[in-house]
Amino acid sequence: MNPMLLDFPMPITTPRLLIRPPQISDSVAVNAAILESYDILHDYVAWAATKPSLAEIEEHIRLATANWILKKNEEPYLELYLFDKTSGEFIGGSGFHHMNWTVPSLETGYWIRASREGKGLMTEAINAITQYAFKQLKVKRIAITCDIDNVRSKSIAERLNYSLEGVLKSHRRKPISGELSDTLIFAKYDLNDLPALTVNW
Repeated sequence: MNPMLLDFPMPITTPRLLIRPPQISDSVAVNAAILESYDILHDYVAWAATKPSLAEIEEHIRLATANWILKKNEEPYLELYLFDKTSGEFIGGSGFHHMNWTVPSLETGYWIRASREGKGLMTEAINAITQYAFKQLKVKRIAITCDIDNVRSKSIAERLNYSLEGVLKSHRRKPISGELSDTLIFAKYDLNDLPALTVNW
């Protein structure tokens, strides 16, 4: 399968969210959200080991937009940004990465700004992205990996009835302390048991 020929209709919408690929104009909002959430993110996310400058975020977004054009299977992969459908506020990021189009299968990940945690928004977003992956991209498997201590990330996979496939022991180091940690691998192979949610694209 040639990913350049795949159809990725956007945006994805849910009752509360608009989800789409990055745009250069998102730089200021994304940088502000990362800085707001830095004390949470840097515990588990390698790319948040240091506070980014606005210029670094703009460079990152330029690479991300290029990846979407070319469907590149490399960092920063196919990022998706999440916006409050009513206010337009940027609330976090997700996307598709480590794609294997011969299966096809892929992984997803996510982060949400600190001020929007605890409202079910990221669970709603990953539900939508999961539906999109199976219905639009026809994947046979979608995976979520996270640090074993990342309770919020783990709980999203569990709420969406992803199966815990395994634990990779001493698989990662925590970004700040350098302490060895384990990685949880969750996956779904179809849309069975995914909570009901109206999603459009």
